[in-house]
Amino acid sequence: MGTDWSLQAVAPPAGTGRGVQAALDRVVAQMSQWKADSDLSRFNRAPASEWRAIPAEFADVVAAGLEIGNRSGGAFSITLGELSEAWGFGAAGPVEAIPEISAPGTGLEFDFDARSIRRHHRVLLDLSGIAKGYGVDLAAEWLLANGVRHFLLEVGGELRGEGIRPDGQPWWVDVEVPPSWPGAGWRVALHDQSVATSGDYRRGLDIGGQYYSHSFDPRTGRPIANGVCSVTVLHRSCMMADGWATALTVLGPDSGIALADEQYLAACILANGREHVSRAWREMLD
Repeated sequence: MGTDWSLQAVAPPAGTGRGVQAALDRVVAQMSQWKADSDLSRFNRAPASEWRAIPAEFADVVAAGLEIGNRSGGAFSITLGELSEAWGFGAAGPVEAIPEISAPGTGLEFDFDARSIRRHHRVLLDLSGIAKGYGVDLAAEWLLANGVRHFLLEVGGELRGEGIRPDGQPWWVDVEVPPSWPGAGWRVALHDQSVATSGDYRRGLDIGGQYYSHSFDPRTGRPIANGVCSVTVLHRSCMMADGWATALTVLGPDSGIALADEQYLAACILANGREHVSRAWREMLD
C-alpha cells in the first residue's frame, strides 16, 4: 500500500504482528494496482467482457465501492484506473502534460453470489479510495478473532479503535488537518469506531505551475477543484469511512454535508477556509 502500519494493543498474544501483516498482505495481493501479479492487475489485463472470479475479500470491497457510488450519485467510483494512470497517479508514474482523456463511464458488472466481475472497454479497476480502509478492518477482525479485544490499529492514517486503553480511557486520536489550515484539528475517541481522512494536500500533480488534485470527479473525469482541503469521516467500518471520505471530497462542502446528513454520516469537511460538519458529527459533541 506504499505506507506503514502501527498497533497499540492490550496483552496481545505472541504472533500478533505477523497476523496483522498477513491480513494486510492479503489485501495487497488481491487489490494492489502496483503489483503486476495481484488479482486486480490480472483482471485489468484480461480481455473486456470476460467474467473473472475474484476472492471473497476482493468481492466485499467491490460491493462496498459500488454501494457508495450508487448512494453518492456517482461521486465515488472504483473504475477510475485509466484516469489514474493517464494523470500519473498509477503504476506508470508521473506525467508531464495534461492528458486528453474523458471519463471512462461505469462499465462494470458484478455478480456477488458468484463472486465474479467483468469490465467493458476502457474500464480499469482502481480500489485505492477504499482498499486501505478495508485492510484496517480485515486486520482488526483478525485481532478480535484471536482474542485481542482492546487495540488501536493505524494503517497510513486510517485508524480503528476497539475497546479501551489500560487506564480506562478510550483511544484518543487527533484528526489530521492540512499544514496550511489555521485552526486546530479535532480530537476524537475511537471506541469501537474508525476514522478516515481524505486530503487534497497529501498527493497531487504540478503541471506548468498548476496544481491538480489526485482526487477525480468520476462524473467529469477531471481532478476536483472545489476548494476542499480535507474530509474526515467516522464510521464503525474503516472501509466505509475511507470510501465515504473520498466521495464527500468529490462532492464538495455543500453537497457533501447534505449527503452526509441524508446518510447519517459523521463527517467534517474543511473547505475554502471554513469547517463544515454534519448533523451526526455535531451530535457526537454533545
